[in-house]
Amino acid sequence: MRAGEDILGVWRCFDGLPMDNLVKAWHYEQAGVKKQRSVEEMREHRKAYGLGGNCFDLALWLLTDFRAAGIEAYPIGSKLGTEQGHAAVLAIDESGRRFLCDLGDQWIQPILAETQDEAFLDAPQQGFFPGAAVQLSAEPDGLTVIYQRPGGKLSVQKYSLDPVDLSEFWQAAEYSQHQLGKTPMIEVRVAHEGELAHWEFNSWQSELSTTAGLINEEPAPSLDAWIERIHARSGYDRDIVEFALAFYKSLE
Repeated sequence: MRAGEDILGVWRCFDGLPMDNLVKAWHYEQAGVKKQRSVEEMREHRKAYGLGGNCFDLALWLLTDFRAAGIEAYPIGSKLGTEQGHAAVLAIDESGRRFLCDLGDQWIQPILAETQDEAFLDAPQQGFFPGAAVQLSAEPDGLTVIYQRPGGKLSVQKYSLDPVDLSEFWQAAEYSQHQLGKTPMIEVRVAHEGELAHWEFNSWQSELSTTAGLINEEPAPSLDAWIERIHARSGYDRDIVEFALAFYKSLE
């Protein structure tokens, strides 16, 4: 079941907004003690440099825009305060139905998260996640999403649907901004042969996930070539991409 136009209207403003750790590495050096950007900073960086952010950045930004539009919403997460922490948002429509909104994992659109709707939960759903069908499973402590990709590959994401206190969520976001990782990564939804596919650069490899299967791209022959490929896919400022890639190269 798809969300109404009020929720979708806000969600669509984030189309094409990447999730990555490149912005994290770039901003870390210039930030003060606190590394988590304000929503105002994120908007400024998007306008000036084309930037997105990590899952906490995107969740905080989306949450702010939902509330500004008069839509009830709250932050959720899993493994908050750890290196595996993940952030998303639940938005509530006028009838009280909750929709999972996960920009960090690059969903195409929000999906109904009501665990009592067994008919919806039991069947794989198309058109919500790029390059995969999704099947939702109700759990005593939340919701499990099973991603079913071409060729039979499965992956899993678990969510608690309990609201996270906003101050606690900001603390978890701050912790996440200090975890830079060891390799560069960026993901973005891109148009590909009539569908929205999932493009990912990770550990100096890039690939495109489509409903027809995984397309592995040829490795770029140089750092400059990687900069151009990432810029072309994401729209990120070349200088910022170069800074972030050089930072991760220095960790090798």
